[in-house]
Amino acid sequence: MTIVRLSVEQMIEQIKEKLKVLNFDAIKPDHFDEQLYDELKDIYDMVMKKPSFSPSEMQAIAEELGNLRKKL
Repeated sequence: MTIVRLSVEQMIEQIKEKLKVLNFDAIKPDHFDEQLYDELKDIYDMVMKKPSFSPSEMQAIAEELGNLRKKL
């Protein structure tokens, strides 16, 4: 396991924890390619800076994470 993968895992878990949305259980760190690290980091930074999110913001974040997922 690479250091980048650990960072991706940590970011995904912290995003899920901060948003506290049940349907995020389907999002797993191994669904994300390390090549998309920078895009994921941008989402992570935005999520960590905001104290709360509207339902539409949470939906937009979930959609963006879905766009970054590997084609399984």
